[in-house]
Amino acid sequence: MKLTRLASALALSAAVCTSVFAADTVKIGVQAPITGKYANEGQGIDNFVRLIVDEKNKEGGLLGKKIEVVTCDDEAKAQKAAVCAKKLVNEGVFAVIGSYTSGATEAAQTTYYRNKVLQTSDGTSDSLIKRKYWTFFRNSFPNSAQGEFTADYFVNQKKYQRIAILSDYSSYSDGLANSVVDSIEKLGGNIAFRGKIKSGTQNFTAILTKVKALNPDVIYYSGYYTDGGLLRVQQEQLGIKADFVGGDSNDNPDFLKLAGKSAEGVYLVNVPTPDILPYEAAKKYLTAYEERFNMKPPSIWAVVNADGLRAVMEGVEKTKSFDTKKISDYIRNDMKDFPGITGPFNIREDGERVGASLMVYQIQNDGSYKVSFNK
Repeated sequence: MKLTRLASALALSAAVCTSVFAADTVKIGVQAPITGKYANEGQGIDNFVRLIVDEKNKEGGLLGKKIEVVTCDDEAKAQKAAVCAKKLVNEGVFAVIGSYTSGATEAAQTTYYRNKVLQTSDGTSDSLIKRKYWTFFRNSFPNSAQGEFTADYFVNQKKYQRIAILSDYSSYSDGLANSVVDSIEKLGGNIAFRGKIKSGTQNFTAILTKVKALNPDVIYYSGYYTDGGLLRVQQEQLGIKADFVGGDSNDNPDFLKLAGKSAEGVYLVNVPTPDILPYEAAKKYLTAYEERFNMKPPSIWAVVNADGLRAVMEGVEKTKSFDTKKISDYIRNDMKDFPGITGPFNIREDGERVGASLMVYQIQNDGSYKVSFNK
């Protein structure tokens, strides 16, 4: 009997301790490709989230609660993203940063919405806000904004006469390419070719041979750097004398590694790179990131996701609550020009980030970027 009472007392004590610990802790999730072909991007997102969280914990946490980061590797795959969403919900997170790709982000959206968990992602597919989930907001800018900017650059600035457009089959890449095509046609430009590649195929000779026969002025690729670098190499191998322009997801150090010497002269369309961001928050956090991880962020995507996290924390502190609906309402309706690392952070009522600042960079022979056009 005494042993039974003792066991019961110990169990109660453990339960109380667990309850107290839980009451003093709040969880934030990271859903990103920690492994796989986009691993450097996913690891960059996870690193930046932990940097921001550690800083906040040193300041006393969120409303006095210590923040715990829970990471789930979705490998940028829709099926694994759906599994990650269930896992992070079961872990008790109130907000999730990610994922890196639009497809993985969209695959997890409904689970987070049904469980009232906030989600912020750099995914640029316009479809991400079509469901009007109050739990979701974008920390980057939509394909439509980039499409209009790219079209203006092609038609009005470069005055290309024959434009070849390539994408892969992902919702992000296909959507961005379609947006560029639609915007070019509205400006009276000429689309000489519109084709798709299967990501990861590695040999793109067949489709590039078709492109070569049309003698284009430019080849635009809207997919990811893992294919973009190889496309550029094979373009040069086939002797296609056309400019190569990559959409925002080609802006990654691995593009340079894959393309090698062929990277020289390539144009990239993206928001400002981390190193030229003029904001005080950028100087602070980029220095801190480099000191902690002995490297620079792999691209701008880690940085915009860090801003998404900072916006969530701002919502918690301003509403003095972990009620996700209250936080969402604050971010969409009351947060004005939040001083983001990537510039003033404003979210429309539908979850869209507004105020995109886009640029065109040309890769130099030493791998550095030179701003070619900005608007």
